[in-house]
Amino acid sequence: MTSAANDLGEVVLDHGSGAQLSHELISLIVETLGDVYIGEMEDSAMLPIPGGQIAMTTDSFVVDPPFFGNGDIGKIAVCGTVNDLAVVGAKPLYLTLGMILETGLPITRLVQVLTSIRETAREAGVQIVCGDTKVVRKGEADQIYLNTAGVGTFERVPLRMANVRPGDKVILSGPIGNHTVHLLSIREGLGFEQRVLSDCAPLNGLLDTLLTESPEGGVRSVRDVTRGGLAAVLHEYAAAAGRTIRIEQDALPIQHETVMAMDMLGINPIHAANEGCVCLFVDPAAEQDVLAVLRSHKYGTDAVTIGEVTEEAEVSVLMRDTDGRDSVIEELQGSELPRLC
Repeated sequence: MTSAANDLGEVVLDHGSGAQLSHELISLIVETLGDVYIGEMEDSAMLPIPGGQIAMTTDSFVVDPPFFGNGDIGKIAVCGTVNDLAVVGAKPLYLTLGMILETGLPITRLVQVLTSIRETAREAGVQIVCGDTKVVRKGEADQIYLNTAGVGTFERVPLRMANVRPGDKVILSGPIGNHTVHLLSIREGLGFEQRVLSDCAPLNGLLDTLLTESPEGGVRSVRDVTRGGLAAVLHEYAAAAGRTIRIEQDALPIQHETVMAMDMLGINPIHAANEGCVCLFVDPAAEQDVLAVLRSHKYGTDAVTIGEVTEEAEVSVLMRDTDGRDSVIEELQGSELPRLC
């Protein structure tokens, strides 16, 4: 057993949060797998095959609650997998579907999930090619858990974190925090779920349009803002680039009701999970073209520039307030809000 394994102790919920403890656990997994692991820590692996290259990703979904106002665990499963392929520049084609069902789950609920999977897959233009179903005793799962794997092909040069340069603009495709507030409102009975909907959406159409219509090389890299929220994405890119990333507080796109709910809960929106928002790192010369294309699509109407990658050779993430003062955005060790995606 490695020293890293000894240091981690037991598995805790925060190991699945997308924040610091998640990164430590992933590092342990990669170290233990050794030379059989060939990934590059992107959202999808980019694999050479005879005659070309494919992208492949996998994900598991344990959403609480599994049924909500703007979708359900089935919709999230398709969107999450499709988006992980799309953000590396791949065209999603095929998904697998694994289901763990708890005894007592009404068949009507299962049909609801399968219907969401079907309709979301149709919108995304992907097909389910194989699957597996297991049933466990009551109390061994929370109604339904899903696992997916996705495969896509490349029709363009893959997008990588290594492409990001100092001076690049940081753009969000839409508001942050809505998915977290919607699910928490249902879970805790806060009453915001009618005014704040989950942003869950398949974004491969948006990204395909963007990469087709924007200047070649203008979009350096893209990451979907899921577990760990915007802060986790920015810390990951700051570390990869070896630079400071600075964002503007008043530029962050956050719905008024989302701000109210998060103030009530004591949550910072930049740490909130999302299911239909991407963070883009863009050549400054292509910034306005990228924004125009994003805003022309139904899933990017609120796209906005929020900051930039600076020349400062220190790995840090800063937020500048309306008075021009910078504060450090710390990366959370874990998350107080598990099972949102």
